[in-house]
Amino acid sequence: MNYLIIGTGGVGGCIAGFLALAGKDVTCIARGKHLEAIRRQGLHLKSDLKGEHFLRVKACTAEEYRGKADVILVCVKGYSIDSIRPVLERAATPDTLVIPILNVYGTGPRIGRLVPSVKVLDGCIYIVGFVSGEGEISQMGRIFRLVFGARPQQQVAPERLERIAGELRECGIKVDVSDDINRDTFIKWSFISAMACTGAYHDVPMGEVQHEGEVRDTFVGLSRESAQIGEKLGIAYPGDPVAYNLMVIDKLDPHSTASMQKDIARGHESEIQGLLFDMIDLGAQLHIDMPVYRKVAQKFRQA
Repeated sequence: MNYLIIGTGGVGGCIAGFLALAGKDVTCIARGKHLEAIRRQGLHLKSDLKGEHFLRVKACTAEEYRGKADVILVCVKGYSIDSIRPVLERAATPDTLVIPILNVYGTGPRIGRLVPSVKVLDGCIYIVGFVSGEGEISQMGRIFRLVFGARPQQQVAPERLERIAGELRECGIKVDVSDDINRDTFIKWSFISAMACTGAYHDVPMGEVQHEGEVRDTFVGLSRESAQIGEKLGIAYPGDPVAYNLMVIDKLDPHSTASMQKDIARGHESEIQGLLFDMIDLGAQLHIDMPVYRKVAQKFRQA
């Protein structure tokens, strides 16, 4: 199979790097000086799991790509979704499977409405990965877990999903084919929202969340409020959602931060709408009181 990675940032770059290391056929969509550096020296992967490598991968802009892909992994930020429609329409065949891996809940159906002729699944990822330089991607810690799946009405043969999962596992990525991707993408949204909002509100790395105190209390409060939303939506949690979020946060590299926090600190466009304000809006629609989310939002509304 051949793979197209749309968005070679922290997430997409790590996936591309792991695919390339395993000898898979992968093409990266990137832009600007990041793309120029990848073309010049290869994709520079610095990984706690795989070590340091310069990887010769195919790379181009979305406008330049003219191939057809078996699997397309969408790894852009939520605010860039509308811009990828042309490349999806060009790159997909009737047999192509598109797997969005974004932080915001409901991404698969949203992209599916944007390109109704394309088979768009849904997915999420647990990883600390970021662009650490031009053409350079850093992966921190021991967590690299990808979850993806089809919605029941899509009627995708399980063996097709397992074949993709098997190839990704060969690359050293932990992969779960979900039996309830709506549940799993909501759980990820809940986690990354709490993580990003806590880190950005207190301006701290995740090590500060990993011990008792005010910062951890914020994380717990956010996790509890988003869990109430999930319960109202009928999400079938496999266990206690707050305990799950704490388990994941405690496994992260203590120096890590969410991409939203990095972007805010640099004055860049961020995913704050999808990770903070969309959560509050959904809670309001469901008549859920969210005092901790409102406290965090107050800081950024004043900014």
